[in-house]
Amino acid sequence: MYNILVCDDERDIAAALEIYLSAEGYSVIKAYNGEEALRRLRENEIHLVLLDIMMPVMDGLETMKRIREISNVPVLLLTAKSEDTDKIVGLNLGADDYITKPFNPTEVAARVRANLRRYKVLGASVTAEESGVYASSGIVLDEKSHIVTREGEEISLTRTEFEILKLFLTHQGEVLSPSFIYRKVWDSTYMGSESVVAVHIRHLREKIEYNPSEPRHICVAWGQGYRFVPDKRD
Repeated sequence: MYNILVCDDERDIAAALEIYLSAEGYSVIKAYNGEEALRRLRENEIHLVLLDIMMPVMDGLETMKRIREISNVPVLLLTAKSEDTDKIVGLNLGADDYITKPFNPTEVAARVRANLRRYKVLGASVTAEESGVYASSGIVLDEKSHIVTREGEEISLTRTEFEILKLFLTHQGEVLSPSFIYRKVWDSTYMGSESVVAVHIRHLREKIEYNPSEPRHICVAWGQGYRFVPDKRD
């Protein structure tokens, strides 16, 4: 059984999360401020933390920083829509994902499952092919759940866009010709494949690139095709 640490100074929210997560079979340990969360983390075997940002005594960002000094446990931030800057700071401090309030139980359960699976995979040294989870440059593609996130935020892709992105993530740094992409994704050959692939690449860039007109990741190799360029931090 996985132990989930829920830290939120709003006791009603902490209690609701306990109900949601207990129904999914998780054991829940609660804390109501950052200092208490750190104490619970040291005293118990914790597999994932749900951490509110706005709290008294010690806020979530400082708590996030302290957690990363002692543990690599997955941390999901609980944020309000007005806290966009704090989300980015939290991710930079080492948070794995975030959930925006008000949240629904289905989303909470899905995010928790996905992050626990990634944590288990990395800890057990399982290959991406075995786990079905491919990650690079803040982008995570989960083949089993068919969920793609960028810096923790879910992105809606069509089936074709999903398959093209998976192909790039499994061939990072390699130049892929339009005909190769078409053959792998459509399982067919077609003389006009270059224009078809270009349209889907444009749509994919609009969803995963911060500036689609100056893409950082899906780049053109002139006269050859496309290449996925990972961040240097990877």
